[in-house]
Amino acid sequence: MRLKDILAGIECDIKGNADIEINDLKYDSRQVHAGDLFFCISGFEQDGHKYAPDAVKNGAAALLVTREIAGLNAVQVLVKNDRQAMAAAAVRFFGNPAASIKTVGVTGTNGKTTTTYMVKSIAEAAGMKVGLIGTICNMIGEGTLPTERTTPESVDLQRLLARMRDEGCDLIVMEVSSHSLYLRRVEGIRFDVGIFTNLSQDHMDFHKTWQNYVDAKRILFNQSDTAVINVDDDAASDMISAAKNELIYFGVLNNADIKPENLKLTAQETSFSVKINAMKLNVCIPIPGMFTAYNALGAIGAAAALGLGGDEITKGLAGMRAVPGRFELLDTRKGDYSIILDYAHSPDSLESTLKTIREFAEGRIVTVFGCGGNRDRVKRPIMGRIAGEYSDFVIVTSDNPRFEEPMDIIAGIKEGMTGDTPYICIENRREAIAYAIKNAQRKDIIFLAGKGHETYQEIRGKKYDFDEKVVVQRILDELQEGAEK
Repeated sequence: MRLKDILAGIECDIKGNADIEINDLKYDSRQVHAGDLFFCISGFEQDGHKYAPDAVKNGAAALLVTREIAGLNAVQVLVKNDRQAMAAAAVRFFGNPAASIKTVGVTGTNGKTTTTYMVKSIAEAAGMKVGLIGTICNMIGEGTLPTERTTPESVDLQRLLARMRDEGCDLIVMEVSSHSLYLRRVEGIRFDVGIFTNLSQDHMDFHKTWQNYVDAKRILFNQSDTAVINVDDDAASDMISAAKNELIYFGVLNNADIKPENLKLTAQETSFSVKINAMKLNVCIPIPGMFTAYNALGAIGAAAALGLGGDEITKGLAGMRAVPGRFELLDTRKGDYSIILDYAHSPDSLESTLKTIREFAEGRIVTVFGCGGNRDRVKRPIMGRIAGEYSDFVIVTSDNPRFEEPMDIIAGIKEGMTGDTPYICIENRREAIAYAIKNAQRKDIIFLAGKGHETYQEIRGKKYDFDEKVVVQRILDELQEGAEK
């Protein structure tokens, strides 16, 4: 595509010949090839302008910059907002793929991943081919693709959307993080449906204030034709005021368009009846917990907005299975205790998951958890208090310490553990899990919180293999070998 066509509609000052062919778009100078357009993005840790000479050396035909760079043999496109311009250019270059496919975006602190999987399952029950973009992986139908972040950078996102379009997807459902909204990664996408799950303490390291966090989430509903809002959440009014078109409300406690009746929660499933589009549906989802009910209501609202029928909704939800790392029951090899793995890494998700476990726990709840390093420090004592309040025994350990000292993070958690619940601190996460298993009592529920689907532990900038499902099985292997000696 010609550079001038890529830049159509973008406010810019072009230094050089815009009537040149561009082969691809890149924001990493190491990936640049001959004829590419390189975006010099001013990030929080790195300034892309510094890598412009490398990009030109690798063959970049043009640079998009926020300040001119002297001495480089390449066309320079001067813009005021680099991320906004990059997103707009990506939409143009890849042919605005989302415009030709039904698109659902899900935002909120918790529940995004499960809600997207529910929408996918319902749509597939209707015979649709679905593309999914999210935290665990990206999917085209049943095929999976790796993912590095919840919502890809705008160039990567548009490239992925174009692939989904070209492979015949009828629907795209994606998690839309607050980071991606603030950083304009989804700029230029018009969502058919935007879903708001909830909002609680998280990402203050990035957003700095609660209002900034709220404002980032609101952006999605400026870009959505239909907003599906959880009216039980305190931030619902903020999202509603941002919506520009149709609104659908869901909730359990407050008046809503989609509200469950005869809600029943057991250790095996969540069931309720609900009225939607003059139909009364009997819904049963084989995943326990009040959070499952909320996620399902949001998915039902999206399905209704997309025109999907009642049979497809009930069949899709009935066919749901636990999402990897989301309230996932692990094999204990006939042990007389249970192990539940969950990604709960915010105060609200930790509390809601522990409350769900409490509803069916017959023995102790033993919670093993930590908090991530170089992230929101405010939530650490809050999560310590919650763990102590809803558990019978707590093992405070490491999560992804990144560049922080694990014991400093643990000290922050301990500040909130002022109640009577006994706890110990074991810095090494594997040793902490092993301690919980070796000391498990009959009918205990060991709750491994925070890592979920992750297969690594990040320490001092390096990622080490750490899949808790694998870790648990290896600990059980060692215990079995020891018993046989």
